Order: sequence, then C-alpha cells, then structure tokens
Amino acid sequence: MIVCIAEKPSVARDIANIIGAVQPKGGYYEGNGYQVTWTFGHLCTLKEPHEYSPDWKSWNLSTLPMIPPRFGIKLIEQASIAKQFSVIEHLMQRAKMIVNCGDAGQEGELIQRWVMQKTGATCPVKRLWISSLTEESIREGFTKLKDEKEFQPLYEAGLARAIGDWLLGMNATRLYTLKYGENKQVLSVGRVQTPTLALIVNRQQEIDDFVPEAYWELKTVYRDTTFNSAKGKFDKQEEAQEQLKTIIGKPFQVGSIQIKKGSEFPPRLFDLTSLQVEGNKKFGFSADETLKLIQGLYERKLTTYPRVDTTFLSDDIYPKCPSILKGLRDYAELTAPLLTKKLTKSKKVFNNTKVTDHHAIIPTGVYPSGLTDNEKKIFNLITRRFIAAFYPACEISTTTVEGAVEKVKFKTTGKQILSKGWRVVFENESEDDDKEKEEKVLPDFVKGESGPHEPALQEKWTSPPKLYTEATLLRAMETAGKFVEQEELSDALKENGIGRPSTRAAIIETLFKRNYIQKERKNLVPTQTGKDLIRVIHEELLKSAELTGIWEKKLREIENQTYSASKFIEELKAMVSEVVYAVKQDYTDRRLVLKVGDPCPICGRGVLIQGNNALGCSCWKDGCEFRQAVED
Repeated sequence: MIVCIAEKPSVARDIANIIGAVQPKGGYYEGNGYQVTWTFGHLCTLKEPHEYSPDWKSWNLSTLPMIPPRFGIKLIEQASIAKQFSVIEHLMQRAKMIVNCGDAGQEGELIQRWVMQKTGATCPVKRLWISSLTEESIREGFTKLKDEKEFQPLYEAGLARAIGDWLLGMNATRLYTLKYGENKQVLSVGRVQTPTLALIVNRQQEIDDFVPEAYWELKTVYRDTTFNSAKGKFDKQEEAQEQLKTIIGKPFQVGSIQIKKGSEFPPRLFDLTSLQVEGNKKFGFSADETLKLIQGLYERKLTTYPRVDTTFLSDDIYPKCPSILKGLRDYAELTAPLLTKKLTKSKKVFNNTKVTDHHAIIPTGVYPSGLTDNEKKIFNLITRRFIAAFYPACEISTTTVEGAVEKVKFKTTGKQILSKGWRVVFENESEDDDKEKEEKVLPDFVKGESGPHEPALQEKWTSPPKLYTEATLLRAMETAGKFVEQEELSDALKENGIGRPSTRAAIIETLFKRNYIQKERKNLVPTQTGKDLIRVIHEELLKSAELTGIWEKKLREIENQTYSASKFIEELKAMVSEVVYAVKQDYTDRRLVLKVGDPCPICGRGVLIQGNNALGCSCWKDGCEFRQAVED
C-alpha cells in the first residue's frame, strides 16, 4: 500500500476522495492501493530537559547551560495523539511508499518528518507539494510527486529553528527565573517573543519620555486654496511673527506652475503579513484571527496556501488566471472587462525570481458559499486585490503651484485622477487608505496673477511616537524594528524580519496570554510585568530585534543551502553559554516581583497561588510549566 499522511483529518478526507481511498477505517481511509491518514498538527516535540539528564529535572543555576549532546524527539503526552500515532505507525511500517501530504511549508515538513522518524519507517518517501487544495491542484500534484530529498534543506531549517528555540527558551527562562524572579515565579524568555516584547516596551518608554516642543506654521489662503510657507515649520515664534508682519496687507502673486503626469500601479497582492495588517486596519482583526480565517478559506479550497512571504505570482500561474476570474461570479461586473481581451502580464505581479516555495495569496476561482461575515471580509480583500492586479494603472496629474508675498515663498500641491484604472475595483469599498489619499483639485492658476489673501500663524506641538497596533507591530517584526513605508518593503528588510509570517500571530498571542501586553482600543501597551521583564534583561542578544532578524535570515539561508544548520546551532549554543555566564556574574539587585492573584505569566489561563515553598499556577494540574512551584 501507498500511505499518504496529511496534517488534518479534513485535508486527508479530501485527498482520499480524489485518489479513490473511499473506505473509512479507524484513523485512516483505504482504497485504490492507498491508505490516507492524518496528524493533528504536531504529534511529536523535542524532549524535555529531564529526559536528557536527571540533573536537569530541578531548576538550578549550577546546571545551566543545558546543552544536550544530541537532540531527540518524543510523542506528545495526550491520549488522542497516542491513539492516532499507533494507527500511523502500523500503516507506515508496512507501507511500500509514503507520500508526505503535510502543509507545503517549513512547519508542515517538520511535523511529518518527525512522525515518520518516530514510526521507524524505512520505505521511500515522496512529497505532495501544492499551493491550493482544489481537486485540480491535488490531482496535478499527485502526477508530479517530488522526491523527499528535495526538501531536506526545508526540514533542516525547521529543525534548526526548533532546536534554537529550545536552547534559548529553556535556558533563558530558567536562568532569569532563578536569578531575578522573586518567589520563584517563572520569567518566560524566548528567541522571538522577547525582542517583540522589547519593541512594545521601548515604544512605550519613548512615549513616556517624550517632551513636546512648540513650533509654528505660516499659511495663507488665496482663492480658497491653502498655501504653506516654503520654509516649513518655524522653531522660533519671533521669526514666524516677523514673516507674518511682512506679508499682511501685501498681494499674493502666483509664480511657477508645474504639472506632472504619472501612474499609480495596483496594490501588491497579499502575503500573509500584509493580509494581517489590512485585516487589523480595516476590521480590527487580530493577526491570529486573520490567520484562522485565511486558513479556513484555504481548507475550503477558496484561496491558495496562506503562510507565504511573497507578493508575487510565478509565470506558470498566468495561464490559469482567466479561469480563476471566470469563477469569481459575484464580481462579474469587475471581471467582465478583463475577460474580453488578453490579460495583462505585469512584472509587478508575475516574477519567478521573487517566488520560492509558494506564490502570493489569491482566490482559486471556486465559488464561495456559506461564509461567515468575517470570512467574507477576508475573501473580499484577497479577491479585489487579485482582480485589480489585471487592471491598468491609475493615471494622475500632480500640480505644484508656488507663490510669494514680497520675498516670503509659499507652495501648495494638488492631485487629480485623470483615469481611475484599478481604483474602480475599490470604488464601493470603505477603503481607509483611499480616504487618506483623497484628491485635492486646484483651481486653474495663471502664472503672474495676484490678489488678496488671508495669512495666519498656527502654533502646534510635536507629537510623541504612536503606540503599536497589531498592524504596525507586524510591520515592525517584518523589518526587525526599522521604520519603512508600509507598502514598499524592500526584500532585504523582509529577509531580516523576526519570526516567520506563519508564527508572528502566535508570538503576539503568547505575549497576551502571559500578561506581558494588553490591548487598549486598537493599541498594544505593555503591562507592568512586561516592562519589568525587559528591565531585568540587560543582555542585548536576547532583546534586540535586529540581532534576532539576523538569525532569521540565517534560517532562510539554511533553506536555500547557503548556510549550515549545524553552524547555526553551534552559534546559538555559544550565545546561550555567553548569556548564562554574564547573568551568573551579575551581582546587582535586579528583581521582578509577582504576587498571589496575578495572571500566570506562562499559561495565561490560571492565576498565581501560594504553594508550599513558592508561588505557582492554579493550572498546574493541566500541565502548566509553572507546576513545579506548586508541587514543591
């Protein structure tokens, strides 16, 4: 039998129906020479410290750093997982071939490889690698099964990531808890979690430390049009008032008039991060909510694979685009003009050099039915972006008018849309971006004309930086904290982002769960616990977004076979040892204090209670990592 293993029961069922394995069995489907089974996401995980050495069972500074000579995996201790694994093990040990049908990404590769290793399977393994779950895509994928060896670098990158997270998370959490945690409360430290928290804490600190400064703006209104002083803002009120006195009662004269015609191209297609950003901006969805919604649309065959970090399509998708557009029946008014001629093929949309494993998120052309309101919102965002990609550019005219009163110069700029182009796709949408960019059409000025005007001096104050929202935090994570314009991210910055598109939502949710951050309206603010944790961490290696971004780049290079997984792990081992040594040598009185009744900083579900010798979590019986404090 050929054994196929998918990541979820629903996906396994779809695959089984298509390849003819239609007989349901206990934990798998069978038929037509196939057996199709499934995992529930991760069935296996890296072993815990005490499973490498009994000395690592208790938390003790003297046993740090914990660096196993060789990492091992174990089955997650859960009855349903043990039951399903026994089915998989039985099938795989008798298989003549295995087809890995896991999600086509780094995490999916790791999940299935660990299961196959744990079963001891020795038969040949093939890989189903597809970007959507439509019947056409699955059938085509089975005719083009790939050799497992092609995905070895992907697996090595995933394994290096998991080992790196274990090394830093296990050691740093114990280290900071033992050194700085009063009452033995656990201080959770992670490779991506901590620098992300540091971004939020540092932004709050910038706001708290901000001292507003006054400045003045000189403006004048001529022919119902506001002109701004060419000098910009004035730092000194006296200088601004002097200029105001100069122009009062004097005529305004129009100088140069410059008209430039230009084009605005359609917005890029979505990758996961930009979709999460848009979902947060427009609908207030959390990153995790958007990920769940798009994952649901993918599993219902309505959209392509979601965990992607590119906004481009590969050339082989172009011939499929007309049929996708035809399938978008609810958008026929917008797709009809495109289907009467050959579709535009823009390098801003189709570019093989910008696509590695997967292309941007697009609709599949399958008709959506029974969607929730929130699913409709996400589907609509993706669909309209896809349609707009084939529309012509929006043609605009930008007019800059300069004028002067005596020797004081003024300037104003207006924009006029000459041809809407792709903007018609969003005409009936409540697009915040479009409202902000609303055109300002200027009157027909003539060079040399002059007349009366109404000058005014306005006092203003500098503003502090803005608190992060989930949208702006996702962008900051994508660029390792560097400020860039939201739409035009350089590929170099994205290479150095912290976390992966598929993990960033979970990182933010972890910070909420551990009571390190909270939400005020749309804004993310650190709790006192979050502030205190970053305060006690002096080691930049643990909280620098830039350094973490460099590690992420190396993980991508492992995927691309330009960097060694073993070298990455050795570097992290050295870094962990360096941090442990530095903290052990710290004799300052840094402390982070929690008290009974505080939310548990680890699981986020329970509250802190008093154990025999220390604080612990009320969820300790449910397996919270804080349990040892209560057991003690």
